Amino acid sequence: MTMRRGVLLLPAFAVTACQPPAADDYLERGFVEEDVPEASQPLDSPDTEDAIWAPSDQSERLLYGVPGETPMMAVQCKRETENPRLVFTRFVRADREAQAMMSLVGNFHAERFPVDAVYNGRAWLWQGSVPAVSPDLEALTGRREVEAMIPGAGAVMLKPSPLVRELVNACRATDEPDPDDLNPEPDE
Repeated sequence: MTMRRGVLLLPAFAVTACQPPAADDYLERGFVEEDVPEASQPLDSPDTEDAIWAPSDQSERLLYGVPGETPMMAVQCKRETENPRLVFTRFVRADREAQAMMSLVGNFHAERFPVDAVYNGRAWLWQGSVPAVSPDLEALTGRREVEAMIPGAGAVMLKPSPLVRELVNACRATDEPDPDDLNPEPDE
């Protein structure tokens, strides 16, 4: 039995002995210390004690934050395709072209989806979307707080609100009201 182990391990040692250490030729490969992008320092989680949900001036969009200050988050229903999506924007600086995963955890649900650093004309911000029909968006429709977290961007504790519940449910509805139906012309 001892002999058998030695035989099995010998090929593994022989294969690894032929490979030079990964760092031996880093200068020849063109990697110099200045070329390696460095991630920003992680941000602290913001204080959300006085934060509230409020309608935005954009259609089907809510902002979350302390009144009079820069919002912490935005949630908007986008109906650009036949499958509406909820778009989440976290208003903190992101590293240029960075990617991460955002999680929404609360109300016995957890939704995780990719977010990208998106340039809005002034800064790189985190933004991602999820199909409105996702059952784990129930995290936002419940009556308890939800933790929205992006690694390095801090966790935002989102308070429950009927505004969010209404936005999620309206975005899930497949039929968007026709503007002409809202303002019918009088019969002639």
